[in-house]
Amino acid sequence: MTRTIKFFDTTLRDGEQTPRVNLNIREKLEIAKQLEILGVDVIEAGFPNASPGDFNAVREIAKIVRGCTIAGLCRSVNADIERAWEALKEAESPRLHVFIATSPVHMQYKLKMTEDQVIERAIAAVKMAKGFCSDVEFSAEDASRTEPKFLYRVVKEVIAAGATVVNIPDTVGYAIPREFAELIEGIFANVPNIEKADISVHCHNDLGMATANSLAAIKAGANQVECTINGLGERAGNAALEEVVMALETRRNYYGVNHNIMTKEIVHSSRKVSSYSGVEISQTKAIVGANAFLHESGIHQHGVMCNSNTYEIMKPEDIGLYNVDAMVLGKLSGKHAFEEKIKELGYRLQENELAKAFEKFKELADKKKDILARDIQSIIEGKVTEVPNIIELDNYQIFSSNKTTSTATITLTKGEESMDEAAIGDGPIDAAFKAIERLVGLDISLESYALKAVTEGHDALGEVTVRIKYKDDIYMGKGVSTDVIEASILAYINALNRALTDVDSDFNECITLGK
Repeated sequence: MTRTIKFFDTTLRDGEQTPRVNLNIREKLEIAKQLEILGVDVIEAGFPNASPGDFNAVREIAKIVRGCTIAGLCRSVNADIERAWEALKEAESPRLHVFIATSPVHMQYKLKMTEDQVIERAIAAVKMAKGFCSDVEFSAEDASRTEPKFLYRVVKEVIAAGATVVNIPDTVGYAIPREFAELIEGIFANVPNIEKADISVHCHNDLGMATANSLAAIKAGANQVECTINGLGERAGNAALEEVVMALETRRNYYGVNHNIMTKEIVHSSRKVSSYSGVEISQTKAIVGANAFLHESGIHQHGVMCNSNTYEIMKPEDIGLYNVDAMVLGKLSGKHAFEEKIKELGYRLQENELAKAFEKFKELADKKKDILARDIQSIIEGKVTEVPNIIELDNYQIFSSNKTTSTATITLTKGEESMDEAAIGDGPIDAAFKAIERLVGLDISLESYALKAVTEGHDALGEVTVRIKYKDDIYMGKGVSTDVIEASILAYINALNRALTDVDSDFNECITLGK
């Protein structure tokens, strides 16, 4: 009988641990909904005891998302397990995911525990979790650097305690494929009760082998793989879901396994996560990069024209990538044509979302003659960065030349209140940002700024991504406009609104522009 590989997506937990990524509850819920559509078997929604924000996000996802298991991560301590269950208890299919480190270096220097103490703690954690939830996953952190005999013992004991899934993580990306496969094979050969639990793997990409290690483990018998969209995660990231899925799909003759992933949702999922996280997808990224199906070499182009199989092992449409620029929209295009284009691009919008997107489309059509698919994607994905507009842009004026100091005058509104401020800076954007900072009166620092053209041509949309630091947190903002200065101002205000939304609401009420 053909095995079915389960996909455990940890974009919302490990993926959010990507440096400078900070998702709000609304964005996490939208990603979770898309993961459900994608067909993942398990969504790790977060680490409930890490922060109130994480707890609330896990709880909302557990309440709303159906059709897949919702997991919450917790250390092998009572407070974590109790808090995780409180967040997960309304899920249709909840899973408590407990972990403790098992490698010599972690036990000696981080935990300061003996092998017996670690096993005792692991058993107690699994038993406690089992008292709340029938589905319990246990992870042996840093398993790839754990002594195999000790790992076999840990796995045996946690299964006996009630674990339904045992995860073997390559936590620091240390393993190589053959070695990792042998570790998985050793577990199957040396753990007598192994048939009572699923074996999972969670591979990091520090040496660039996360996908290869995951696939080697599947071949060796693992039946769950933990990964993230676009490979997001700590340090160099995790195994990328889209890479593992398409390897299994493209090399089905070799791996001989099934899965539940809707591959035509891959591109849409990838773009949504990129837009929410602010982490751009490399052009040469496997499967979802902009160059993944482009051919520059004349020899390659000729081969593809003769037969696409000469240089393409996958079809673009298999992952939901279509050539939808055949129909170009303009300012005379109606709502029906716009809606059809959105459907072709794979988006599903509510009526109110469609109305907002169409309004933005019409505004853009007054500035840009031809609206291409990438313009529409930018319009739609721009809505994911929307947060409550505590502060809004009313007007801006810029004076700048190569002979004088740049000056910006910015007018912002907060409810019925309006105030303007001027500032000078090293260029028009710097001046605009300084004027905004004066208006809101908060200690903000710009951590990063990135500008890219959405499409080609003089009238291309400019998309700006900024990250600001407020107190100890980083907030991402995006702005899109045919005017890069306007896009920059909108991005800065968007990031500022994220920061203001994240603090106490009473504090927001007392903000007065210009003070």
